[in-house]
Amino acid sequence: MTSANSSNILSSTFYLTGIPGYEKFHHWISIPFCLLYLVGIMGNCTILHVVRTDPRLHQPMYYFLAMLSLTDMGMSLPTMISLFRVLWSISREIQFNTCVVQMFFIHTFSFTESSVLLAMALDRYVAICHPLRYATILTPTLITKIGIAALLRSAFAMIPLLARLAFFPFCHSHILSHSYCLHQDMIRLACADTKFNVIYGLVLITLLWGMDSLGIFVSYVFILHSVLKISSQEGRFRALNTCASHICAVLILYVPMIGLSIVHRFAKHSSPLIHIFMAHIYLLVPPVLNPIIYSVKTKQIRQGILHLLFPLRISSSMM
Repeated sequence: MTSANSSNILSSTFYLTGIPGYEKFHHWISIPFCLLYLVGIMGNCTILHVVRTDPRLHQPMYYFLAMLSLTDMGMSLPTMISLFRVLWSISREIQFNTCVVQMFFIHTFSFTESSVLLAMALDRYVAICHPLRYATILTPTLITKIGIAALLRSAFAMIPLLARLAFFPFCHSHILSHSYCLHQDMIRLACADTKFNVIYGLVLITLLWGMDSLGIFVSYVFILHSVLKISSQEGRFRALNTCASHICAVLILYVPMIGLSIVHRFAKHSSPLIHIFMAHIYLLVPPVLNPIIYSVKTKQIRQGILHLLFPLRISSSMM
């Protein structure tokens, strides 16, 4: 009876991994991670504040940008506490329930961000191909419905996958490969038939990411078709320039996401550093780079940030 109880206690506790072989330098390694998290949080909070407070930015494009900032923070923030607990040698332990909740937020917001990028592609399609109907098509009500639908679609899709984990026995190693919990990392520790999770996970990725990426591709086919009809070269360049930030955001999300999936499925025996490196790129690069790209490439966002930092100087220069 005692051994059974201890086995149950053991199965509910997992151990996170920092940077294998560099444990002595974890405190130093935490410094760049801390800076990246600060840049990501401050950048996305700044975008949200500027969009909320500047009436000139109360337009569909910037509402979708605010959604992108929220999903970026939703992806990265759940990992921050566990990462620094490991790097600062506070604790490597994480309970099963906490692990599942962390996985739910990471994967849900990851799929949601893909949907938001699809919505932003449709926004660019309407703005370039149907500019006169832009405000009547993308109403605030429709934008709200799109945001809610994207979140609910991702959340409900993850429930069957994570619910099955509660019925898996974890009778071997309880050491995870990362400093946070990922579904594909946890199921490899299960002492049970994980075929459903593997197949369902692949179907989920194919359907959600596949449909979103296909929608983005089709949107840009129509955008290019419309842009090529513009007679002036300057007009074509101006139209395409409005899409540059969105294209960068798509690449920033999809390239690390696909890379991480390939590493977990086809490079299982490669160096652990590769898995850890890809996992942190996947979660940290989009929240850090997206605000920077949109601040640099979007004039209205740049002006809003400058007005936030130097309100008197900007106001006097505009008078």
